[in-house]
Parts: sequence; structure tokens; C-alpha cells
Amino acid sequence: MRIAGIRRESQYSPNHIGNDAAIFNLTAEYLLAKGCEVVEYSEEEFRNAEKLDVISIFNMVRDTQSIRKLQALEKEGAQVINSAYGIENCTREKMTRLLIANHVPHPQSVIINTSGADMRELETLGTTDLWIKRGDFHAIHREDVTFVRGLEEASAILKEYALRNIPTAVVNVHLPGDLIKFYGVAGTGFFYWFYPNDLNHSKFGLENINGKSQGIPFDLARLKEICSIAGEVLNVKIYGGDCVVSPDGSIRLIDFNDWPSFAPCRQEAAPHIADAIYESIVQSQLKKPEVKYAS
Repeated sequence: MRIAGIRRESQYSPNHIGNDAAIFNLTAEYLLAKGCEVVEYSEEEFRNAEKLDVISIFNMVRDTQSIRKLQALEKEGAQVINSAYGIENCTREKMTRLLIANHVPHPQSVIINTSGADMRELETLGTTDLWIKRGDFHAIHREDVTFVRGLEEASAILKEYALRNIPTAVVNVHLPGDLIKFYGVAGTGFFYWFYPNDLNHSKFGLENINGKSQGIPFDLARLKEICSIAGEVLNVKIYGGDCVVSPDGSIRLIDFNDWPSFAPCRQEAAPHIADAIYESIVQSQLKKPEVKYAS
């Protein structure tokens, strides 16, 4: 079984370049142990490649051109994990619309144009404790996810986004409670969660807004169910994200990512990720044994 593996460009791994590389490397090692031949590419090499002599690809891409090329290969019959369509679904605006439309527990939110933003839309949220997040992409810079206390501060952030040519922003109501990070691999039973402040695990330090975890009791089976549904809705098999457990024990997703670093559980997660990739490819080839496509 010959598989292409595409690494994530460093600019899309803010403060996690080493961690993203480590989980990719471990996954490739487990696939090699299964007898696969893994042909590795950087995102730039993948974008510039005229032809890939494989019909199976695992990837951590984030660049828009990389995503478009993978989507074209999927249309032609390639098996791509995570799906490039799923990766695109995890950009903030699309993710928010899909989760809300499919009744996945989520904070009250509005999607607003950054140019000439109508602040009356934010007033409908009923609070001035808000998270403003770029709508068009994943968070790359610290300012791409910003906590504000007041509409004047919110207006300033939206104007800054407009100057950076970010067309839309997702504005979430702040949820008090315990912040939890999670990682999962669909179809394998693997699921891991933790309180990020307890492990000093942070990308931009924003976890401190919710403060030290209180250990609010919650239903773990319900958390797993919510994450599994979100993965299906967004079309992502290898995932991670964040949720908040409110004082009443209710759980709501605030972020969902395609193939994060799995840093706190890398050794445990890697064989399950490799299993998910391998089984997806096997099932795809059984269904479509004669699949061929042109690059």
C-alpha cells in the first residue's frame, strides 16, 4: 500500500511546529510498521507536484491552495484523510454555521461583516463579554481570537480585522466554566480530554480567561457523543478542540480542529490515527478497486 503524507506548513502551526511535526512522524512510523510505503511531501512540494502516483493521502494541510488541490483529487477518486472538504469545514464561519444548523451544543453566536460592522447585531447577544474570531480561516496569529469586554473594544477589533482583509468575524458569547481540551479519532474508540491550565498547555495563552479548572462534574459519555457528532457533521475523522463545562454541567463546543498536535497524548494517539488511516484506505480500495485519476 503506497500512501502520500503531506506535512503542515510551519506558518499554520503557531507555537506548535514541533508538536505537529511529531504527531505526523509517529503516524508515518506506524503506517510503515503496517507495511505501507509512505511518500512524504511538504505542502509546498505537494502544491508544486505535477503528479502523485498514489490514490491514498493522509495530510495535515491548511494552505488554501493545498486544500483546493486535495479537493480536486478527492473528486477524481483519491482517498484523503482528513478530507479536504472537512478541513475547509473547520474554518470558523463554516464550522459555526454547520454546528448550529445541526444542533450541536455551541455558544450563542453571530457572524458579522468586519467592514462597516453593525454593532446592533452584537447587542442581540445580551452580554458584552465576547470572543471575536476571524471567520475566514483558522487562527494563525494571537489576534485572530480575541476576548473583549464591551462593544467599543469589539468595534476596534472588527476594524482591525477589516484592515487585515478578514471579511467576516464570528462573535461568541463568553461561557463561564471549566475549559476542556479534547482529542479523538473516529472509528477507533480513542478519546482523550484534559484541563489545559492544569498542564500549562496553550497556543496563545487565552485559556487563562476561564481561569483555573473547578472540576465541575460532567457526563463524559455526553462529551464523547457531542464530539463524535461534530466530527461527522464537519467530515473530520482525526480531530481535537475545546469545550466549556458550565456550572450546571452542560457542555458546549467552542472550537473544533482538523488533526491538531495531540501533544499531551501523542504516543497513545498515533497508533489509533494510523489505524484510522489504514482502515479507511482499505475500505475505499475494496469499494473501488479500479480507481484511477489524472493529476
